[in-house]
Amino acid sequence: MKLLGNIIWFLFGGLVMGLGWYLLGLVMFASIVGIPWGRACFMLGGFCLWPFGREIISRRLVTGRDDIGTGLLGFVGNAIWFLCAGLWLAIGHLGSALLCFITIIGIPFGLQHLKLAVATLAPIGKTVVETR
Repeated sequence: MKLLGNIIWFLFGGLVMGLGWYLLGLVMFASIVGIPWGRACFMLGGFCLWPFGREIISRRLVTGRDDIGTGLLGFVGNAIWFLCAGLWLAIGHLGSALLCFITIIGIPFGLQHLKLAVATLAPIGKTVVETR
């Protein structure tokens, strides 16, 4: 079921969203200051391509230790991201989720948009993992 959901998602918007995140990541990498946000954009781009069967969690839970993205600097980076882009991206994903929830067939896709909405609020210090 995950494979079918990912194929449908990929064909009807996932590819465009993923490429958009990758393009934004490249723009962020143009300056040294934007590298943490660029890394987060690449992580979200990969997640946008194939969201079914995957989730976004803190890197602290995966590695068992703090790093620069899960500490104080990550918090500051996420605060800047939230104010400049995260809130607006999350609102866009919430709107897309509501549109998907109109039909029964769209409910699983709406749930993926909700996962993306949460992820876009504060992506620094996060990673994508497979669900069991």
